[in-house]
Amino acid sequence: MSAPISAFIERHYRHFNSAALLDAAKGYVTHLDQGGQMMVTLAGAMSTAELGRSLAEMIRQGKVDIISCTGANLEEDLMNLVAHNSYKRVPHYRDLSPADERELLDQGFNRVTDTCIPEEEAFRRLQKHIHQLWKQAETSGQRFFPHEFMYQMLLSGVLEQYFEIDPRDSWMLAAAERNLPIVVPGWEDSTMGNIFASYCIKGELHASTVKSGIEYMVWLADWYVRNSEGQGVGFFQIGGGIAGDFPICVVPMLYQDLEMEDIPFWSYFCQISDSTTSYGSYSGAVPNEKITWGKLDIDTPKFVVESDATIVAPLIFAWVLGW
Repeated sequence: MSAPISAFIERHYRHFNSAALLDAAKGYVTHLDQGGQMMVTLAGAMSTAELGRSLAEMIRQGKVDIISCTGANLEEDLMNLVAHNSYKRVPHYRDLSPADERELLDQGFNRVTDTCIPEEEAFRRLQKHIHQLWKQAETSGQRFFPHEFMYQMLLSGVLEQYFEIDPRDSWMLAAAERNLPIVVPGWEDSTMGNIFASYCIKGELHASTVKSGIEYMVWLADWYVRNSEGQGVGFFQIGGGIAGDFPICVVPMLYQDLEMEDIPFWSYFCQISDSTTSYGSYSGAVPNEKITWGKLDIDTPKFVVESDATIVAPLIFAWVLGW
């Protein structure tokens, strides 16, 4: 049978969140078929969840045109690439006591739900090489975005000696090879961001060497204006938080603050989230609420899948890829 995953989804995913998943997947394909572009936003710990196993192929096949992600997702894909064999899985994580957690810390592990990232093999291995790039840029008077430093490190080949997974499963490597546009709001809220800040505190580097979030927004505004004609740009949001909240605001900024009254709204919207749509949670806001903020229009295709993104996103990607 061709496309066995897609065939399974179409036969069994008929109601409730499963039907929303199928509708969103079909909408994604329709948007691309009509000439639209797609932004994918990554929150949470999607890279540690190894979403790269499907997202990398989405990137290679041109199903993703731009990504917005947290600094953690940017670096954790590379950590998995170079230190996967040293990761520790803790399937009984719900039973861990505070003393158990401290023992993991003392052993050099940082836990993300059921997966522990090894500090020495992951963080320090990257730190050694990216610090050289930061220093080189500063010495030569150059400035780059956080993801551009990561791209330089990947494309230089210096990390290949450490590869511990199939490199085709690294979404960052696929993105670097395509020079895919990425915005990383709040990059300082990441391990590499913290490490960079420590060098600034010690006087070894200057904060201006890495371009800022404001500069990301300025860059994104220009990108959106150049790419939103025709079918426009869709918005596929995995999780909540700054990875989605930051880029979606570029449209009302262009319309309201720069008075570009003809700027198109986002032309497709899907959010995968289990955030409660209550208590003033912006991340859990239903799509219609975004109409009042000038982000989506009345007739924008809108989908919400209220479920675990580690389950839902690979299935939607499988549908889009025809698997």
